Amino acid sequence: MEFQHVNVKLFVKNAEEVDLASLIPVFHSWIQDQAKDELLLDVADYRHVHAGPGLVLIGHQGNYSLDNTGDRLGVRYNCKAVLEGTNQDRLVQAAQAALAACQRLETEPSLAGMIQFNGREIEVFINDRLLAPNRPQTRAAANSEFRTFFSTLFGDIDYAVSYPQDPRSLFGVRATAFQSSDTATLLDNLQSLAQTTGPRWGSDEVTSACRS
Repeated sequence: MEFQHVNVKLFVKNAEEVDLASLIPVFHSWIQDQAKDELLLDVADYRHVHAGPGLVLIGHQGNYSLDNTGDRLGVRYNCKAVLEGTNQDRLVQAAQAALAACQRLETEPSLAGMIQFNGREIEVFINDRLLAPNRPQTRAAANSEFRTFFSTLFGDIDYAVSYPQDPRSLFGVRATAFQSSDTATLLDNLQSLAQTTGPRWGSDEVTSACRS
């Protein structure tokens, strides 16, 4: 099974205290500075949508957002481009993008620490219903890839995984670690999976098990 269009969402602490309006000038500054390796284009405001996309920084290869899907706020990265490489390459690319964005928001002076990763909960989605329909066969085919990824991401920390069962939802998995880690630690943990060249953008771009 091949993964493409990987999404990673990091749940934040004290979501009820987050003022998404404060993120609008921050995201615009990222566009002005082109602060990411990807081309950043615009900001879309969906704050009026209950349990919706929230605030989205639109890029050519991927989007960054403060996403409130499922009525749970988190920093989300959505890889829109086709990536060459292995499934682990694609998982690492999306996770590194989400973690780096979250880390930047955590240290943004104008936000005064308002955005903080909760240290334990991460969701991974495959935003392609043709490649990855949400059904038991897909879960069975993808489980070993996810276990390899999360075992490296969390290092020596045990974790549990759960899969959404609703076939109407995107195929994905939520991992909950039994201890907290900060974004810097998780980024360091991923270095052992990251390839020296990293995944490459393809030519065809498009706009509960526990480990002990």
